[in-house]
Amino acid sequence: MSFSAKNRSEYIQTLKTEQFDLVVIGGGITGAGIALDAATRGLKVALVEKQDFAFGTSSRSTKLIHGGLRYLKQLEFGIVHEVGRERAILYKNAPHIVIPEKMLLPIIKGGSLGKRSTSLGLYVYDKLAGVNRKERRFMLDKSKTLAVEPLLNESILRGGGMYVEYRSDDARLTIEVMKTAVSNGALCLNYIECTDFRLDEKNKISGIAVVDNLKNEDFIIQTKKVINAAGPWVDNLRKIDLSLKGKRLHLTKGVHIVIPHKRIPISHATYFDVADGRMVFAIPRDNIVYLGTTDTNYKEDTNFPYAEKEDVQYILDAANNMFPSLKLTMKDVISTWAGLRPLIHEDGKSPSDLSRKDEIFISESNLISIAGGKLTGFRKMAQRSVDVVCNQLKKEDGRLFQPCSTEFIQLSGGNLEGKSIEEYARNLQTQYKDFDLDKVTALVKKYGSNTKEILEITESKTNNDLLLGEAIYSMNEEMTYNIADFFIRRTGRVYFERNSLEPIIEKSHQFFKEQLYYDSETALQFREDFNKEYEGVVQFKS
Repeated sequence: MSFSAKNRSEYIQTLKTEQFDLVVIGGGITGAGIALDAATRGLKVALVEKQDFAFGTSSRSTKLIHGGLRYLKQLEFGIVHEVGRERAILYKNAPHIVIPEKMLLPIIKGGSLGKRSTSLGLYVYDKLAGVNRKERRFMLDKSKTLAVEPLLNESILRGGGMYVEYRSDDARLTIEVMKTAVSNGALCLNYIECTDFRLDEKNKISGIAVVDNLKNEDFIIQTKKVINAAGPWVDNLRKIDLSLKGKRLHLTKGVHIVIPHKRIPISHATYFDVADGRMVFAIPRDNIVYLGTTDTNYKEDTNFPYAEKEDVQYILDAANNMFPSLKLTMKDVISTWAGLRPLIHEDGKSPSDLSRKDEIFISESNLISIAGGKLTGFRKMAQRSVDVVCNQLKKEDGRLFQPCSTEFIQLSGGNLEGKSIEEYARNLQTQYKDFDLDKVTALVKKYGSNTKEILEITESKTNNDLLLGEAIYSMNEEMTYNIADFFIRRTGRVYFERNSLEPIIEKSHQFFKEQLYYDSETALQFREDFNKEYEGVVQFKS
């Protein structure tokens, strides 16, 4: 099955006319994982998302596939063990977007961990997470810690621990999982919103009512089972189902800020204490460093959480305390993002103390809802959800399905032929000599082995205009429908390259408008939607 925005009307027709074993509501990482798992077990599956894929939490996380070191403090050993194993699987299956990153943990006076507890904690972490021998932690004294990272606050520093985490791009990971699901037969569509459920004579869900948010057209999708994987919107669907009782979501907001690397020239990702007992990451990425995150209760607009001045100042204060010579100010912040964690509410617990465990709720109408969890654990969340569906279908019609096999499935773009990203990019550049190595490498970090297709498109169709080649590929292979999809969820440019976007926004907008035949009203709406998000990342300055 293809995954082209140009074929959208054909996909809509299929949704209208065929019955599915499973419809997944929600196009974030959990929904994408469920679609892949279900499709590879032999279910006929569709996925619908009311906005773009990865619109919510799955494009607004800390972008780490990490083993959950912080959960040791909460004694959640099971989570540490599971996500440690999961990150190794992801690294094997998607090496272009799951990248080992040395992480420095400074030990400071009055910090949450001393030298012995840090050493023990990292040792236990390595064991539980199944860290391979080459990546296991090692400890540093004060002088060696300063040699590794000279900008650290010498007056409070006592030493450090070095361990390995994995940096990723959450939205790219989501789209690669989605593409792999589609290649295995799933039908996945963005901008399709569930508005109601249809029940059979036994008052069990037999379909969902949806609206195509691009055409403003209503229709029904017939399905035997529905999984609600809508992230922060899970409870909205449970309300429609009249099943929002007992456990519910507790949304907390996490903010990140982006600063040019030249203003915070650290060599290693760093995970450091904050005065209030929390910890903050500072993660170098190409020409920038991003820092975060906050953890505060959130009850405002779920669709558009933004960083506020207090959020930004909190992170700046934390950074200036750990790197005092930098004297960072709000003027240094080039963009921000804010994401919502859809956690399970627990009375009396603060946002930071809430468990990150996932849970499955099954309503009387058989709406299967999954909430909680972490980016790193999405594959196991998907497996548990699809197990429920397969067990129900087995009881109802005797069908047997294959067991979960996603552990062994290479994700789209993941075939780097055993080479590093840099090696793979060098080999590609020798075949496509007209393109700068740095630009090829940047593409490989986004698209992996699919970069070759982008370079071929660029050479043959665009007179070597790489941006246009990337846009064509994204439209034809990643269901990219407009510039917000392209610049935010497919490439991350609004967050990480915002200062370079101004000259190419209108050109890109015109490309999608002409290729996808927007009418003037739709074109205006897409431009306004993009502007809202483009300005939203610096809203804290207003």
